Amino acid sequence: MSQLSPDASSVTPTQLTAQVTRGRFKRVLGVPSLVLFGLVYMVPLTAFTTYGIVTELTGGRVAATYIITLAAMAFTARSYARMSIAYPYSGSAYVYTQQSFGGALGFLAGWALLLDYLFLPMINYLIIGLYMGDTFPGVPTWVWIVAAIALVTVLNIVGIVSVARANFVIIAVQTVFIITFIALAVAAAGGQGVDPLAPFTGDGTVDGFLPLFQGAAILCLSFLGFDSVSTLAEEAKDSRRTVPRAIMIVTIGAGLLFILLTYLAQIAYPSNAFETADTASIEVVASFGQQWVSVLFIAGFVAGCVGSALTAQASVSRILFAMGRDGVLPRAVFGRLSARYGTPVIPIVIVSAVSLCALFADLLTVSNMISFGALIAFSCVNLSAIKHYFVDRGERRGWDAVNNLVLPGIGFALTVWLWTNLSGSTFLVGGAWLAVGLVLLLIVTRFFRRATPTLDLKE
Repeated sequence: MSQLSPDASSVTPTQLTAQVTRGRFKRVLGVPSLVLFGLVYMVPLTAFTTYGIVTELTGGRVAATYIITLAAMAFTARSYARMSIAYPYSGSAYVYTQQSFGGALGFLAGWALLLDYLFLPMINYLIIGLYMGDTFPGVPTWVWIVAAIALVTVLNIVGIVSVARANFVIIAVQTVFIITFIALAVAAAGGQGVDPLAPFTGDGTVDGFLPLFQGAAILCLSFLGFDSVSTLAEEAKDSRRTVPRAIMIVTIGAGLLFILLTYLAQIAYPSNAFETADTASIEVVASFGQQWVSVLFIAGFVAGCVGSALTAQASVSRILFAMGRDGVLPRAVFGRLSARYGTPVIPIVIVSAVSLCALFADLLTVSNMISFGALIAFSCVNLSAIKHYFVDRGERRGWDAVNNLVLPGIGFALTVWLWTNLSGSTFLVGGAWLAVGLVLLLIVTRFFRRATPTLDLKE
């Protein structure tokens, strides 16, 4: 049984053992399942989610923007991988920051992470509503949103094995479309004689590098899958080996795929004039003149959104569970697993209720809010890697200095840089969210007269 301790900083990695309240997660996931989980979470077709928005913002330089985003995310993914070795537990940035900097900062990092995890299922439901509503205008958008929420909730309650099985089918559908898209895009570009460097140099409507960084701040949401892998540490076999490996495979592999897809989309449809930026990808695919390709795209994209919502809900429910297990959130509500299914049922249902906000949300605002929370969490994990390895463990000589200070330091600088390129309204909403978290922390600690509850990781 896990106990609460005001200070777990003295715990060594060899003493760590996964403990949960009233039950244990089942360790059933290997590297392939973890990679599949991360890829489904990210959605291989997620490059098309904000394609129209970022194309207009950057003047057709989405591929170049993805290169910047991948460079930033690779450093941060590396920090996640290393911290997952040090602390192989559910909770992701929350646990890493808590164990490195104490309960108070850990709570605030987890609270920021909750923002993007709560919004990510929502953005998937929103996209499902937009695309299905465009395809079947006779059916109200809200019907598609509510149906998707119900399906995802049931699958998550049943258990992580059902999620993994659904992931395989979803990836298969998207893979078929990706292969088809690549073939048709290359053929279309060849017939138009398009400049092959246009996706990097732009169409001349927007100049300068600043729009690229603003676009990269939005595209961060495409990479959230790598950190979702770390939330499954307590359900992975040999987690200190499998989780970090899966994190890096997911990050690099998905990033290269995003660059390829957006590059081909731009040379196949060299325009940033869309009827609706939110669903611009439909126009790109329709330009091929093949109705069956459009149908396949809608099927693959919607399936991907269902899969992403499925894995996003699984991840955020486990973060809520970790915070409930620690006593930061009410343990009776958040810190228990279902005896029948071995899943955190109440957090899963709460996430579903929050996701109903997709009925009135807009795509750009939700995208920015996801990036706001994610970039704060990413910054905390980079700093945690420095604190744990360079400061606490004193690994500072030779390559260790580069490994434990320089590389995570670069990751921290890049994430802060991207964070500052978000819109002003994003900071207002995000700041309000952090303020609510601070108030909750003050209540839990009685204005810091009581130590912030943390998880005692000793056996």
